[in-house]
Amino acid sequence: MTPSLPILETDRLILRQWREADRAPFAALCADPEVMACFPAPLARAESDAIVERCTSLIAARGWGLWAVEAKAAGTCIGLIGLHVPAAALPFSPGVEISWRLARAWWGQGLACEGARAALGFGFDALSLDEIVAFTTLANARSRALMARLGMARDDAGDFDHPDLPAGHPLQRHCLYRLPRRQWQADAPTGSR
Repeated sequence: MTPSLPILETDRLILRQWREADRAPFAALCADPEVMACFPAPLARAESDAIVERCTSLIAARGWGLWAVEAKAAGTCIGLIGLHVPAAALPFSPGVEISWRLARAWWGQGLACEGARAALGFGFDALSLDEIVAFTTLANARSRALMARLGMARDDAGDFDHPDLPAGHPLQRHCLYRLPRRQWQADAPTGSR
């Protein structure tokens, strides 16, 4: 018997395992040049489907990962939020990162923050992680602002060139943010998250 996978629920969101019906809306947001402005390029359908497949299998294997985000009001997938172990050999490895990507229609409503807080709580409370990191290209002001709202602190010595991008690429330089469990617990006492 397969153990049940966790489902994280907030006031407005459900973070859950991926479904076949999630592929089309996820492909649409991955093809949106504005959503993908801080990535090397928008993704073709086969590329976004490969992400869904990888996320699905990692969640099935570990019980957690980059979950599909369902907006309760819409009853449909609006993106992904969750925890991930980066495959690339990054300067801070090994580690667990928090990540998010939402369709543009859902920006500016605090949903990424709401979902990310649920994922952080799962990482610290259920997985007992000592630290969760986040990283992005230096130009990604929206994600950097969200990292700060989540209580993450920039590690100024942690900036790095992403090894998956060629030298001189405008998105190559990345900044690193960190959130230790003790800081999470101090900022958000049990029951107040």
